[in-house]
Amino acid sequence: MKTAVALRHIAFEDLDGIAPVLHAAGYEIHYVDTPTATGTEFKHARDADLLIVLGGPIGVYQTQEFPFLQQVIDLTQGRLQHQQATLGICLGAQIMARALGAKVYAGTAGKEIGWSNLKLTREGQHSVLAAIGESDPVLHWHGDTFDLPQGAVLLASSAQYQHQAFAYGQHGLALQFHIEVSAAGLERWYVGHVGELNNLSIPELRKQGQANSQRLKPRMEEVISQWLNQLA
Repeated sequence: MKTAVALRHIAFEDLDGIAPVLHAAGYEIHYVDTPTATGTEFKHARDADLLIVLGGPIGVYQTQEFPFLQQVIDLTQGRLQHQQATLGICLGAQIMARALGAKVYAGTAGKEIGWSNLKLTREGQHSVLAAIGESDPVLHWHGDTFDLPQGAVLLASSAQYQHQAFAYGQHGLALQFHIEVSAAGLERWYVGHVGELNNLSIPELRKQGQANSQRLKPRMEEVISQWLNQLA
């Protein structure tokens, strides 16, 4: 059986809806909780058939505060250099950008939290993201952004931030936004990230999440399935 390792930086930001897609594609899933991960666990992640680097509320540039981040960056860099399948979501996308030599920094447009549509580039319209398109919103939940790495292909932007998704060869896919979330899974986010939501209505976010996550689910499944087929 193929192995998929998910690097998890905070317990409630997990694979959520992506997990069943991976199981259906024949992957055995393992989580590595990066803040307490051992060298053996990082080696397992390095050697996995597929690596998914998940989100979290810290910045890629905070390696002094969170030393494990450098290990994650180095691991991701090695996999991308060796053309090993790597998917990054939110913080994971920023880690991929940093691993490829690009700058990651606090966004000047402020935090982007909530549901809004993507604008696909020409390349994005002919990529796996075409399954999402531009008519259905995705969840954004970040304050940092990144420069586009050299050799990467920009796939999508939002009204607030230009760099929302990029491909790096056939083996690397970075998504600044969240396609993995379910309505049930987001209930943990509203609690865990409550400090970020002072100026936002949690009941309104919940209402949007319940509606939009259901519409997004089959599109997410198609995106992930197409990308896995592309790897094969």
